[in-house]
Amino acid sequence: MHHFFRGQHRHMHGHGHYHRGGGGRGPKMFDAGAMRYVVLQLIAEKPRHGYEIIKELAQRAGGAYTPSPGAIYPLLSMLLDMGHVSASADGNKKLHTITPEGEAFLAENRQMVDAVMARISQPVDENEDLRSLMHALKEVIILRARDYTTTETRLAQIRAILKRVRAEIEALD
Repeated sequence: MHHFFRGQHRHMHGHGHYHRGGGGRGPKMFDAGAMRYVVLQLIAEKPRHGYEIIKELAQRAGGAYTPSPGAIYPLLSMLLDMGHVSASADGNKKLHTITPEGEAFLAENRQMVDAVMARISQPVDENEDLRSLMHALKEVIILRARDYTTTETRLAQIRAILKRVRAEIEALD
């Protein structure tokens, strides 16, 4: 089942525009410039893998926003090229660590960084509608299914969780 996701075509074109197959992900919360501050700040807090950055952003946004791998991974490559982060092999993943140049960049842009980080963690409306909750659930399922480290065991766990949730909802009086 998860092999389907591996075949998705992704290409970097010309001026850094990123194209991916499939539908959109709703409104963009940040442009690439603002996202650079966010990603660098998260790596400054502690070394992270790309997937951890996506998960952390989704958590801080209270599920209101989940960045796509297509937004994060090219950005990590750019931060590497700029010398703002370094990457070391950690199994079959890359662990990204901030460099002194990255620290200096964050320090120079501290006001902007703080403003963008504050925007992420604004409290989510408690009366969040079902539609946005369903979209957030779909995002996390797709993210986990597409993660190249996901095993058949993990996919079976995801299926079991979804079946339990469905049964619980159907059982409501």
